Amino acid sequence: MNFRLTLFSVLFLCPAALLAEQPPNIILIMTDDMGYGDLGVHGNPVIHTPNIDAMAKRSASMSTFYVSPVCAPTRACLMTGRYNYRTRCIDTYIGRAMMDTEEVTVAELLGDAGYATGIFGKWHLGDCYPMRPMDQGFQESLIHRGGGIGQPSDPPGGEGKYTDPILFRNGVEEQQTGYCTDVYYSNAMTFIEKATQQKQPFFIYLPDNCPHGPFDDVPPEDLATYKATNLYSSEFPQDKGHKLPAKADLDTLARIFAMVTNVDRNIGRLQQKLEALGIAENTIVIFLVDNGPNTRRYVAGFNGNKSTVWEGGIRAPFFVQWPARLKAGHVSDIPSAHIDVLPTLLDAAGVEKPRSLKLDGRSMLRFLEGKPVNVRDRYLAIQSHRGDQPVRYNNFMIRNSQWKLVHPSGFGRESLTGEPNFQLFDLTTDPYELKNVAASNPDVVKQMKAEYDRWFDDVSSTRPDNYAPPRIHVGTQHENPVVLTRQDWRHTQGQPWARDSMGHWLLTAKKGTANLHCRFSPSPTVGTATLRINNHVHTVKLGPNAQSCDFPNVSLPDGPVSLEVELAHGDKTRGIHQADLEYVK
Repeated sequence: MNFRLTLFSVLFLCPAALLAEQPPNIILIMTDDMGYGDLGVHGNPVIHTPNIDAMAKRSASMSTFYVSPVCAPTRACLMTGRYNYRTRCIDTYIGRAMMDTEEVTVAELLGDAGYATGIFGKWHLGDCYPMRPMDQGFQESLIHRGGGIGQPSDPPGGEGKYTDPILFRNGVEEQQTGYCTDVYYSNAMTFIEKATQQKQPFFIYLPDNCPHGPFDDVPPEDLATYKATNLYSSEFPQDKGHKLPAKADLDTLARIFAMVTNVDRNIGRLQQKLEALGIAENTIVIFLVDNGPNTRRYVAGFNGNKSTVWEGGIRAPFFVQWPARLKAGHVSDIPSAHIDVLPTLLDAAGVEKPRSLKLDGRSMLRFLEGKPVNVRDRYLAIQSHRGDQPVRYNNFMIRNSQWKLVHPSGFGRESLTGEPNFQLFDLTTDPYELKNVAASNPDVVKQMKAEYDRWFDDVSSTRPDNYAPPRIHVGTQHENPVVLTRQDWRHTQGQPWARDSMGHWLLTAKKGTANLHCRFSPSPTVGTATLRINNHVHTVKLGPNAQSCDFPNVSLPDGPVSLEVELAHGDKTRGIHQADLEYVK
């Protein structure tokens, strides 16, 4: 890529222009599994989020902003300005949370325009070359692997560790000290200081993995606060919209709120740093969440939570703090979404979109500025479910400025039989989706369904093999060894991450010789481990309670490879946990 920013180059040649027209710094903050209602500013009377609440008051905002119901699809849309079905990122695991490397990211565009680019937190669009953030435009990266800490992609010794986690700095494993959110923000602030000293604008992506589970490792002082707080459903406003369940998991809720409050404290630290460096005025700070809340809890009266296409599963806060240009407190109600973030950032930074780049999103800057606009009404579609490719009408919504057509069939329920049970809501009079008016508006249902079909056909035809999973590249100079985990395998048997499940990895290999080191949970009996590389088979014996095995000097061909390791103990078979594939020649 070579999309250099002409304006940026001119500014550095003209100091006077630089003072007047300096490109803004950009910080994009996104939390994980935090809901619309997990903020004091959105009416939550229990949670402590003073810094985000203050930021909201300093910001312009989009009051009707949508994300996907689960995380990786949102991240693909956010990074590319395109619907995730165009990017091959279909699901959240088993090889379908990897994004095609032909996609152009906002980090690539801003980096080519002279920005320093860094990510600190959760990537979730591919753990291996060529899909890592460092391969996709981020000059500095400090991330965990997979979809979260506490998943099969954790490095040995770092399993489930939110405190003192093992993270990956520019692809290299590195032990950290402190709570994960604190670590991300501290490293981001170091990055900011360096870029500011070098008088270089920066783009920082801060996608925290909190308050995603597991919930056993949370900040103890914040947990103590919420343990001593009444968190029963009766404590939350329920005079509008949908009621909360009478029973609540108080312990889990306390842990989630503790994680959110820790995020809030770090956002306060970040704001103080910007002010101390004298750059707060011309720094864009954006706050949003990646999907609805990970439990059914207060969502300001909306229905649903994470994984659903009800408003509570896809409605997100969207605050944009930019004192140099945006008026504090301005609110736009024009429906917008994650696909609009990239074009908005390009617009704000003065970066011209390459002509060859086709986006689904549009800039929100004019809406945030409060300028009079005569904008064409459009249709926004959101769909997410398990599987290798989308199923027409499954767990989707499509809306325009008035109507929302939805088929809330559920995440993880991919089999559709018979005609879908479409529901229609007039969001101008029924923002909480309380009254299904499909029966009385058949023409609107027909029109909205046709718009959905047009969208579905379009995003599904982006490439000839549009939904083929991306492949991990091995044998390159960019990554050796390559760690293969269950996050990215193609699952074939059992529950995807369960001990006795099976799967294989799809690779693009360079011809050569490699050693394969496998890790797995022990079995008390003897057994065998069988490695299959395409049609070639290698077998080693396993002693009782073995937790690893090695396949030395394995030959790999050029081109597409399927790699699988099967453990057999008697008549029982299962897959391995992880494998290190290291080329030796």
